[in-house]
Amino acid sequence: MIPARSGLARLLALSLAAALPACSWLPWGGGQKSTLPAITTNDLSVAWSVSVGKSGGNLFVPAPTYRGYYAAAADGSVYELADESGRIVSRFDTKSRLRAGVGTGENVVVVANEKGDVQVLDGGGRELWRYAVAGEVIAAPLVVQGTVVVRTADGRMIALNRLDGKRKWVLQRQTPALTLRSNATGLVHRGVLYAGYPGGKVLAVEVDTGKPVWEATLSPPRGATELERVADIAGIPVIDDTRVCAAVYQGRTGCVETLSGNVLWSREIGSPGGVAVDLKHLYVADSDGTVFALDKTSGSTVWKQDKLARREPGTPVVTKGRVLVGDNEGLIHALTLEKGEFSGRVATDGSRIISLQVSGDRAIAQTEKGGVFAIALR
Repeated sequence: MIPARSGLARLLALSLAAALPACSWLPWGGGQKSTLPAITTNDLSVAWSVSVGKSGGNLFVPAPTYRGYYAAAADGSVYELADESGRIVSRFDTKSRLRAGVGTGENVVVVANEKGDVQVLDGGGRELWRYAVAGEVIAAPLVVQGTVVVRTADGRMIALNRLDGKRKWVLQRQTPALTLRSNATGLVHRGVLYAGYPGGKVLAVEVDTGKPVWEATLSPPRGATELERVADIAGIPVIDDTRVCAAVYQGRTGCVETLSGNVLWSREIGSPGGVAVDLKHLYVADSDGTVFALDKTSGSTVWKQDKLARREPGTPVVTKGRVLVGDNEGLIHALTLEKGEFSGRVATDGSRIISLQVSGDRAIAQTEKGGVFAIALR
């Protein structure tokens, strides 16, 4: 294993594929962190918080249910949390160390352990079945249309029957020697799975059959060395009406048509995370930590906020008229939609925000130390 060169080591890794049992860490830009401006009126507050256990360097994502959330930790614990209070409704032990989770839907809870087993459980923690994928699963499984979709670090997408775990299809993609370590399985919309891949590619695949619909190159690899040619989509693509949008590390940010895969526009903004969209704009944090708002129809810059430089902001989310973004010190920042000005800031537990998502009128964050926080906007 090559030594870490930045704090992002605990979040995004460069995996040497195939038989090479080694990995390196993805460096962000150097230099000092920007000084954060003072907040006069704070839009954000912590509605509740609970600790579920350390991530162990994995990228766990809380999963919503009809009455709250499921959240997991590396030690194999899975917690069900109440929506309004964060109260622990139930806790069960999967009896294995976990690498990925949580996936929920259709009355099952899905996680993946360090042995490469996909474990499917009922809401009370009873194991229904497990499937050995013969590889490392680092992204939370998807549960949709009677199917559990799993993505492995070696480029495979595997679809399993939700009822009995029988394999439905496998999509194999060749991966380069160096790839970003990502917790992004994909997004399903109208029966089609959209996923980002190395080489700056977006794939559209039928969920029921695994049949490819199209493949689009948003930003091809560039550079003389393998490290310079890492051009992966590490975030989950976002669907916006008739377009699917994503960002490419060391590449471009842009949108393609959902029906054809034709590239509508792209900008020279590379990011190791994903994007967010609203009625007018697309939001992305680049590799230097600058947050951009782009016109989602043309890609032109509406505003940019550079006061998060070197703080390694993650994928933005949009809720209640604000852009929220978490950083590597456990801070969550609120920016205005119109100008990108700071309107709120809240601290969590001081460790990196490894996932941030919108749930109803709140945002739900999970940290590297294992804190789950419900963030309210005033």
